[in-house]
Amino acid sequence: MHVMIANNSPIPVFAYGGTERVIWDLGRKLVEMGHQVTYLVPEGSRCDFARLLPIRPERPWHEQVPDDVDLVHFQFDPRLASDDALGKPFLFTEHGNSHRPRALPRNTVFLTRNHAARYGSTEFVYNGLDWSAYGPVDFDRPRRYAHFLGKGAWGVKNLKGAIRVARLAGVELEVLGGERFNFRRGIRMTFSRRVHFHGMVGGQQKCELLNGSRGMVFPVRWHEPFGLAVIESLYFGCPVFSTPYGSLPELVPQDCGVLAADAPTLAEALQSRRFDARACHAHVVQHFSSDAMARGYLRCYERVVAGELLNAVPPAIQDTARSLPWRG
Repeated sequence: MHVMIANNSPIPVFAYGGTERVIWDLGRKLVEMGHQVTYLVPEGSRCDFARLLPIRPERPWHEQVPDDVDLVHFQFDPRLASDDALGKPFLFTEHGNSHRPRALPRNTVFLTRNHAARYGSTEFVYNGLDWSAYGPVDFDRPRRYAHFLGKGAWGVKNLKGAIRVARLAGVELEVLGGERFNFRRGIRMTFSRRVHFHGMVGGQQKCELLNGSRGMVFPVRWHEPFGLAVIESLYFGCPVFSTPYGSLPELVPQDCGVLAADAPTLAEALQSRRFDARACHAHVVQHFSSDAMARGYLRCYERVVAGELLNAVPPAIQDTARSLPWRG
């Protein structure tokens, strides 16, 4: 099968994970499985295993798809006039949370069971990553601090709550993805010497910090669509201490962390509970690999190419809540 993967930001972008890492790993795995992949992405992208074509948002999508492509996999809503307007089978992966109840294409796939259900759908494929790119895990290394991994300036990620949990637990916190002084989302000045800020980090620096952590503190205040930061942390043997919103119950079983919507409960768990780092690692390697993701998407591709519409009606967000309860 020849799959065109369309994304409106360049690849590869590995500094902080995200959609670009997912679609890179998806494309590479599809090629390993014997399929042909073409990326339709902005100029400046690079790839050594698939053909690249420059995306032209001002041109109709059907003019940008080569004749030999069997299916187009959009990573953004192409906003086509109808489900057959492209003239070729296509799939759309919704990666976020809509704030308006706008109907999506019927061939829309979501990231988790919870994510799909909030749009009135049952169609989802879990994100997966190529764990070989992250290197080995040192399970014998002392783990003396906790970490937060996310866009700290984004209020729903609740960095303030993570700092509160760490303080209550008496544990130092390494913040990956946030700054000590934040003036963009209201003024936040964090002076504690037990909270260390690393800004936006990726690559070996991120892996090194995660490999020394005793756990991820992630008290999000929204329905997390998936949570790549969660599975990256689990890969390095870090249990997750988070709120029970969105995808989190699907990603974090009871033997891999604690889910609660209040700081004291998470702090007590972070301070006193002990989890098997190898079990956390094995959980994500088994369930959230690029191999499992590629096989999941191939099942969807085959259904769509055969003429099936994945959703009986166009999916639309049912719950537009922007800030969920948290007791700090």
